[in-house]
Amino acid sequence: MQTTTAPYDVAEFLETPEEMAAYLEACIEESEADAAFIAKALGDIARAKGMTQIARETGLSRESLYKALSGDRSPSFDTILKVVAALGLKFSASVKQEAEVV
Repeated sequence: MQTTTAPYDVAEFLETPEEMAAYLEACIEESEADAAFIAKALGDIARAKGMTQIARETGLSRESLYKALSGDRSPSFDTILKVVAALGLKFSASVKQEAEVV
């Protein structure tokens, strides 16, 4: 019996704001400070919510958002903040536990 596979797109499974926030939090924890990786996660969430809507709310073009959130580059922090706000999410900070401090 042959196994068939299909491409997986996480954006198809991010349906609620809580799922989007949990996905972003997990990506931030796993990113190892890779800004492009976090930008790609934001791109996944933006596609799930609708890139046209996010473009409208941020004042950026869809094309520039796709490029900025592709994971191929590190977008400006200003772009990240605009996208996070348009997604209805927020950043927060916490103190690392001693075992996490490098």
